[in-house]
Amino acid sequence: MASTDDSAGGRHSELAGAAAALPGRRVPRVVRQFLDTEASGGVVLLAAAMVALVWANSPWSASYRTLWSTELTLGLGRYVLVEDLQHWVNDALMAVFFLVVGLEIKRELVHGDLRDRRAAAMPTIAAAGGMVVPALLYLLVTAGSGASRGWGIPMATDIAFAVGVMALLGPRVPASLKLFLLTLAIVDDIGAIVVIAVFYAGEIQPEFLLTAAALIGAMLGLRRAGVVWLAPYVVLGSGVWLATQASGVHATIAGVVLGLLAPAQRLIPGAVARHWAGDLADEPGPAELDAMTRLARSAVSPAERLEHLLHPWTSFLIVPLFALANAGVELGGDSFAGPGAARATVGVVLGLVAGKTLGITAAAWLAVRTGLGRLPEGATWPMVAGVAALGGIGFTVALFIAELAFAPGPLQDAAKIGVLSASALAAALGATMLRRACRG
Repeated sequence: MASTDDSAGGRHSELAGAAAALPGRRVPRVVRQFLDTEASGGVVLLAAAMVALVWANSPWSASYRTLWSTELTLGLGRYVLVEDLQHWVNDALMAVFFLVVGLEIKRELVHGDLRDRRAAAMPTIAAAGGMVVPALLYLLVTAGSGASRGWGIPMATDIAFAVGVMALLGPRVPASLKLFLLTLAIVDDIGAIVVIAVFYAGEIQPEFLLTAAALIGAMLGLRRAGVVWLAPYVVLGSGVWLATQASGVHATIAGVVLGLLAPAQRLIPGAVARHWAGDLADEPGPAELDAMTRLARSAVSPAERLEHLLHPWTSFLIVPLFALANAGVELGGDSFAGPGAARATVGVVLGLVAGKTLGITAAAWLAVRTGLGRLPEGATWPMVAGVAALGGIGFTVALFIAELAFAPGPLQDAAKIGVLSASALAAALGATMLRRACRG
């Protein structure tokens, strides 16, 4: 543990242990691991975003643009896929990120708060308010301009940054509040996925959607037949991604669907693996060790194993690469030269900072007032308002939607500037509000 209280690294490592030690509701092991990885990944994500901004505004800015516009071709026979590096990151690597999002949604639906309607009501209603109000504020600011298409940008919450900021506050934050933030952000992700799939899709090609559906059906058939070998699922999953890419629906949606399809139940109870391990000989042979390995893997659900495998890669490599490829906005007067560009920036900042804080807090109050939900155990309304402010850190998914909403140019740059500015403001506001609320 770091020797100083304000050490970011120390706070990240304290998140899981401190939460477990608090009275009241305890954070489950798998959730503690998820939060810890997200908090640490947020540091890498911030560093990548800063590098992108500095690089894009340095004397070497041309090399930044040249790098990400470099084309990469993948082909097999007469089938060829050509994209620049930025789109390979946004379309292919980010599909893996959304796969992990799908896996976490599946875990929450099967084992987490989203399986209990009453427990899920509070964060679900709060998340809905935190999506609707920012979108309305954005549309109010940008009405009558070409920037109005970006209404989905301020709806998103970045789990990594929000959890990272909360981790810096240490054990003073109730464990139940961390679960509330995680569940709220996951419901927010579900909303963002729906918005991307429905409102930011290209021209739909039904034949490719049918192909994707057929491949998904084949994967379900393998699952029903009890096939656990990973290779055929990887091949079929790649086919689903390619078919979705060609269908007009954004390819990252394939990652979400595949994550939701992963089995979230253990193949055997954990007690069986523990009992078998206790019966191992003092010097087990290779066959016994192989059998023990297979048994141990079966004691953990495929969804949890896959998330455990992929989550560090998405947090420490894929999402920072996305930030490096997309956060490099030139901060000059030309960024606001296009019609509606300044409105886009103001709309995003107002939506994320004010809209998220007001929308989440008001919807949470309404849920408690009507009896549909209840405050997280040990939490107060100022704490909930602080979490709502952290919800305005929109970074990753907000930048992603900005890429889909606008073509490269002043509008897209202005929207990205709004996302970066609003995320910094929301982080500072949320941290200040939570620190004061938890001190009282």
